[in-house]
Amino acid sequence: MFRLLKRFVWKDWVAIAIAAGLVVLQAYLELKMPEYTGALTKVVSSGTATMGDVWVNGGYMLLCSFGNVAAAVVCSFLLSRFANRLAHNLRTAIYEKVSSFSSSEMNRFSVPSLITRTTNDVAQVQMFFAIGLQMLLKSPVLAIWAIAKISSSSIEWTMAVVTTIALIAVVVGIVIGLAIPKFRKIQRLVDDLNDVTRENITGVRVVRAFNAEAYQEAKFDKANQTLTKNQLFTQRTMALLLPTITLAMNGLTLAIYWIGAILINREGMPVARVERLAEMAVFTQYALQIVLSFLMLVMVFVFLPRAVVSARRINEVLDTKPLIVDGSMGHVEDKGEIEFKGVGFSYEKGGEDETVSGLSFKANKGETLSFIGATGSGKTTVLNLLNRFYDCDEGEVLVDGVNVKDYKQDTLRAKIGLISQKSRLFAGDIASNIAYGGEIDEERIEEALRLAKADFVFDLEGDIHAPVAQGGLNFSGGQKQRLCIARALYKNAEILVFDDSFSALDYKTDMVVRQNLRKSFADKTVLIIAQRIGTIKDSDRIVVMDGGKIVGIGKHEELLKDCPIYKEIALSQLDEEEL
Repeated sequence: MFRLLKRFVWKDWVAIAIAAGLVVLQAYLELKMPEYTGALTKVVSSGTATMGDVWVNGGYMLLCSFGNVAAAVVCSFLLSRFANRLAHNLRTAIYEKVSSFSSSEMNRFSVPSLITRTTNDVAQVQMFFAIGLQMLLKSPVLAIWAIAKISSSSIEWTMAVVTTIALIAVVVGIVIGLAIPKFRKIQRLVDDLNDVTRENITGVRVVRAFNAEAYQEAKFDKANQTLTKNQLFTQRTMALLLPTITLAMNGLTLAIYWIGAILINREGMPVARVERLAEMAVFTQYALQIVLSFLMLVMVFVFLPRAVVSARRINEVLDTKPLIVDGSMGHVEDKGEIEFKGVGFSYEKGGEDETVSGLSFKANKGETLSFIGATGSGKTTVLNLLNRFYDCDEGEVLVDGVNVKDYKQDTLRAKIGLISQKSRLFAGDIASNIAYGGEIDEERIEEALRLAKADFVFDLEGDIHAPVAQGGLNFSGGQKQRLCIARALYKNAEILVFDDSFSALDYKTDMVVRQNLRKSFADKTVLIIAQRIGTIKDSDRIVVMDGGKIVGIGKHEELLKDCPIYKEIALSQLDEEEL
């Protein structure tokens, strides 16, 4: 929690300082009221009271009450603004940090966990600073000041207060000791619940197709029940505190009156009895203030454990150093050249088996280089290393003669137009998806759609401004794929990368799109990963991969003669006459 302090700006410290001053003012006003109560009790008990005395002492008590309320309102306002500003800054910091993460960090934390940390965990910290901080500041000030006020009173009354505080402290210690481990566990269980929920929602079509609703409900119910049981335990445990403190307050009041009755009876003179009665009224209020301060401290312990756990989870994200860091190289001349020199890489660091090893090839400007191989042969890994989603462990990946590690990430990725395996669309309209993050040029958008054979867009209501649902769920797989191809073409990068991006297209559309690429983007370097021989056989060169290594490279006809693995793949799709 204290590590979040370094994220405070001077405005935050000013707000906390003013709030602390207002808390001291509240404590002063609350502890001043018993003095007027004692004075009023003396006057009334002596039988010499006048309405003037009542109005004077009562008026001071009202002023103290109004002052206390005003200070509390201003203090709450300041802390609420501060807590909301802190929550805003934390959400922004987490979002920016997550945006800088490579795929390794994303896999380490998981998407549901990062969502929980950005929302639920930040909300826990915000709630503590908005509500709990005022109590944390006020309770010790009020308790210490009140104890100082009663320290010179009767030893019997003081012992009653000490005994009550000791009993409360024991109960609070036991309850907090039982609850804190559960609070720590709850945040992890929220991650699990979010994970199951997200999995069920995103895969709802598969769930329905396999009639697996009951299976998914059982998984959700298990995560939900575990979370509910932990929350019920903590809530029931913490619920013991309020009745315990209420019982202690009432018991302490009775003890003070009982002891007071004995002390008053001991006094012989009427004046002494009046003094003792007034002292008892004042002591009762001070004693209750002490118990109330402990009640506030208990409320702090309700907020604090979850806030501490949440702060630790937030700091885990913010303190993570991304493995992929910017180089110093800005823009260099666009040559469209790609070269891999002895590249090796493994997703499991420290493992014996490399995902890819010894990769060496070059793609020149205007050349189409295709990759084919069995599932898991390392084709997509090549593109991940080129886009620097991961850094290679051995060798070099060069773009335009410069190591990708030396580029600034935005400069490198500005050179590459990527169409990934999963066709990802975003909520909005077609135009905003095609221009994604750039200026919307309607003529260029329409041209990109035509080249990608996404002519269906022009039949939609709204044309290029037709709505796109989150994830593009209102389009078929082939339509989404063509829209994603159009997005890469609109970017007009010097290198176009197609990661199995023709798989959802029929053969005719596949052929037309590739013909359009050759005509309109002849000067671009094109990398294609595909499973279909028909998609890649006209490429300038084809790289055949197997087991993370290059086992053949050349034209279609050359590989049919010289590469048994390529021929085996080709014959599994087409007969010899078609080949």
